[in-house]
Amino acid sequence: MIPSLGTLFEGFTAVEATVAVLVVSVVAALGMEFVVLRAARRLVSGTETGYDDIVIASLRAPLVVTAALTGVFVLTQVPAVRESVVVSPATLDAVFGRPSLSVIVVVWAVAANSVVNRVVAAVNAEGGRFDFAPVFSNVWTLAVLVGSAGTLLWLWGIEITPLLGAAGVAGIAVGFAAKDTVANFFGGIALYFDDTYKIGDYIVLDDGTAGTVIKVGVRSTTLLTRDEVLVTVPNAALNAAKVTNESAPQRRRRIRVPIGVAYGTDVDAFEALAMEVLAAEPLVLDSPKPRARFRSFGDSALQYELLCWVNGPTRRRRAQHELNRALYVALGDAGIEIPYPKRDVTVAGAPGAPRPPADSNAGPDAAADPETNGTGAETS
Repeated sequence: MIPSLGTLFEGFTAVEATVAVLVVSVVAALGMEFVVLRAARRLVSGTETGYDDIVIASLRAPLVVTAALTGVFVLTQVPAVRESVVVSPATLDAVFGRPSLSVIVVVWAVAANSVVNRVVAAVNAEGGRFDFAPVFSNVWTLAVLVGSAGTLLWLWGIEITPLLGAAGVAGIAVGFAAKDTVANFFGGIALYFDDTYKIGDYIVLDDGTAGTVIKVGVRSTTLLTRDEVLVTVPNAALNAAKVTNESAPQRRRRIRVPIGVAYGTDVDAFEALAMEVLAAEPLVLDSPKPRARFRSFGDSALQYELLCWVNGPTRRRRAQHELNRALYVALGDAGIEIPYPKRDVTVAGAPGAPRPPADSNAGPDAAADPETNGTGAETS
């Protein structure tokens, strides 16, 4: 597999070649561990970002293992060693050569998957707006798995062309059988590239479902509602739905507090009082400044709308509750009326009074005529 090895150890006996290769392997492994990696860690220790530290930590194991196992593979290719062992060269390759390369491939695959996933987790932890979606980690893991599996099959001389053909047929069958799963997978990728939301965002769907995104997977996204209930939504449904991200581009959100005051109210005094109430509420932000807007003339009230901002969509209902309470107390203390529907009920006649007898022959005014006896005839 490596033709130059024959000339590299030409003239060496089997023992001399074995000792030389093992010494070089051990020295290379120790050099990687105590020289190269230490120098790399010292070099990246002064940088501001922590991503390079993640890369160095993840590559430590594959570098040392590669330096050690390369010597084992080289020994299986040295002619002096191959001729001195009692087993055939093919058996030597199958027992020592290919397994050493297979371990190297597996170790590097694990390291490649680990470094990308750790970097993605570190970027997500920073809370930046344009972070890597967790679905990228899942796609990368799948790619590494397929690539390492193909490499191992090639190392062991297994023909993968028939497997590719069978995989194509199986892929079509699986595609029809698991079309929803495939749709969810590609829906998650589309959501990632569209940058629709990230973990920690508060989103509202067009069917009214609302919650904080706590997990983004290959198949679905998990929301935590205000009732502390976990709702799992398929990515395909999210990709097709209208999603309102109330945490972007900024977390602050405006709330509207409608209120009506009676006609004849001093609007300047009311607006000043409303601004005092808004300014006194701790949940209301000072910037942008709260405002009062006279919206319309209602049937029985002057319709106002108080506008203010809170730090996050989940604080809106609590802020509206506190403002409604404070406004009710303040307006009552100031003597400003909040109109509400009133109804006057008039009861005709005293309770328990006997009703006059009805007479079909008498006119409608017979019972009320003092000159008649109720029958329509005059009294003497």
